[in-house]
Amino acid sequence: MDLTVGSMLAVDGISNGAVYALIGLATVLVFSVTRILFIAQGEFVVFGAITLAQINAGSVPSAIYLLGTLTLGCLLQELWLAWQRRRVDRRLARELARVLLPSSFIIAVTVLAAPVGLPLILQALLSLMLIAPMGMLVYRLIYRSIADASVLTLLIVSVGVHFALVGLGLIFFGPEGYRTSALLDVSVQLGSVPVSGQAIVVIVTALLLISLLFWFSTCTFPGMALRAAAVNRLGARIVGLSSDRAGQTSFILAAAIGALSGILIAPTTTLYYDTGFLIGLKGFVAAVFAGLSSFPGVMIGAIGVGLLESFGSFWSSAFKDSIVFGAVIPVLLLRTILTRTQEDH
Repeated sequence: MDLTVGSMLAVDGISNGAVYALIGLATVLVFSVTRILFIAQGEFVVFGAITLAQINAGSVPSAIYLLGTLTLGCLLQELWLAWQRRRVDRRLARELARVLLPSSFIIAVTVLAAPVGLPLILQALLSLMLIAPMGMLVYRLIYRSIADASVLTLLIVSVGVHFALVGLGLIFFGPEGYRTSALLDVSVQLGSVPVSGQAIVVIVTALLLISLLFWFSTCTFPGMALRAAAVNRLGARIVGLSSDRAGQTSFILAAAIGALSGILIAPTTTLYYDTGFLIGLKGFVAAVFAGLSSFPGVMIGAIGVGLLESFGSFWSSAFKDSIVFGAVIPVLLLRTILTRTQEDH
């Protein structure tokens, strides 16, 4: 390997690492606020990429049916809870409106706008608008009623949610692979190393989104409420902050970040309905490197994962994933040695 090849592999690894950083940030965000290890984060990546590909092809995306199915499930859940309480009041009407109105509006806009032939940036925004509410609906449908369960129970449920979303992906999107055109079809020469416009878009978008998340969490009330719920759920409840709303907000952000990650990688790889698990797992590995608690640590860990994958594929492409996942073992051993033992709640 000479310096030019090494530089090309490094650029590729940093580009992939930027995407893993976004997925890892979403994983840490959800875990810190809700204590849920959301295994299905990669499914939102695939849903976002396939939705953009279908809109790009000029057809109405199948995601509207998935969104409609999740909305219907939440509506039936609210009606079932009202029947159990034997009470039909304004609260029921308010909850039904919160579930039904946004989904109906988004589906109507998508049906009207998708076949028109929008510019690529508007197609990406439409895809984000379709996928982001799915996070809130998944939280309401599955996790809200078991929010106080143990971490192990939530993890087992997450595994089930992962398989359920993969099955729904097969039903609504089919077994075909999807790929989109490049968001920026140019190439820049940095010395002797060619850098594609797509890699630049991925890195810049990841940096902008991470900066936006920092601003959201430090300068806005919803962001500070999320931080409060992440630091102390009971304390947040005592001062009047809704842990339920914090959970829904974290899942909306996780779904939006996942969909954006899918949009960024869709031009570089063909995505199938079940591709999300492997992608999400690499983001999870980056989050594990950071102890599921540190956002800067996730970024460093994700870049490390991307570089390991890139250089691993050069030395032995068949074992690149094994190299990445095998790196978790020494990191966990090192963290176990260096971290003081603390009694869990």
